[in-house]
Amino acid sequence: MSRQILLDTETTGLETRDGHRIIEIGCVEMIDRKMTGNDYHQYIQPQREIDAEALAVHGITPEFLADKPLFAQITQDFIHYIKGAELIIHNAPFDIGFLDYEIGLHNQKTADNYPALHTLCSITDSLLMARDRHPGQRNSLDALCKRYDISNEHRTLHGALLDSQILGDVYLAMTGGQVALSLSSSQHAGGNNANVADIHPITIDANAFHVIKANEDEIALHLERMIEIEKISGKACWKTHV
Repeated sequence: MSRQILLDTETTGLETRDGHRIIEIGCVEMIDRKMTGNDYHQYIQPQREIDAEALAVHGITPEFLADKPLFAQITQDFIHYIKGAELIIHNAPFDIGFLDYEIGLHNQKTADNYPALHTLCSITDSLLMARDRHPGQRNSLDALCKRYDISNEHRTLHGALLDSQILGDVYLAMTGGQVALSLSSSQHAGGNNANVADIHPITIDANAFHVIKANEDEIALHLERMIEIEKISGKACWKTHV
């Protein structure tokens, strides 16, 4: 069983060195490439002001956050939820940096000693993955939605849970792979498909199919039709191959 979690955060600003904090965490659970509905979503009281630039991005106001829990109050539940999973994050260093910063602050104020997230989970940066697949192109979440024909019309502002849901669709599109068709169980997809995730060879027993051959009337009609095509196009590829 492969447990993956699409994760995103919203913050009061861009840098932890300036004391900025997390105000929203959104996680979407995916097991064996299927969304389970066992998601995690939490708003957090940051105990500081929100930069105007950040507010313009996510629209989360201090008034809205006034009665929300502190990070220290949700740390245990959050870590329990993500522990052992693969975290898939678009621009992972940003979110992991903020989460580790919050965990560090929590450890300083309590007797807890929670470790850095990379010791609890594996981490996949979907932005690096996108840059590898689409070098020299824009690889923001919005750009990837457009490239993979994924609707994000409902995304007027950024939101951690909404962005995680959209990231799930983008990640599946980027890693969807192709289905290889083979006539024996010993054949496997190769060539350009060899490194594509989730290739599922299909075995078919050719003897299970009953071949029905055309009768004389059907052959005559076929030839008649090919002659008509030949008159129009100058060539009928299947005229003599009945």
